[in-house]
Amino acid sequence: MKDAKKFTEAGTDIEEVKQQNANSGLTYNEVKEILARTGGKGTAQYSDTDPEQIRKANEPIE
Repeated sequence: MKDAKKFTEAGTDIEEVKQQNANSGLTYNEVKEILARTGGKGTAQYSDTDPEQIRKANEPIE
């Protein structure tokens, strides 16, 4: 049997995309699992969000 590559209708090589995904880091679900396990503690190093800015934006309008 010939090793035929599988392509989408748009011409995307499915196996290549799977390989790139495998090498791209954590998946969304893996990140959710880590956050659930750690309670988000110690994750600030992965964020460029300013907590004070978020708190201010979420203050109730009086």
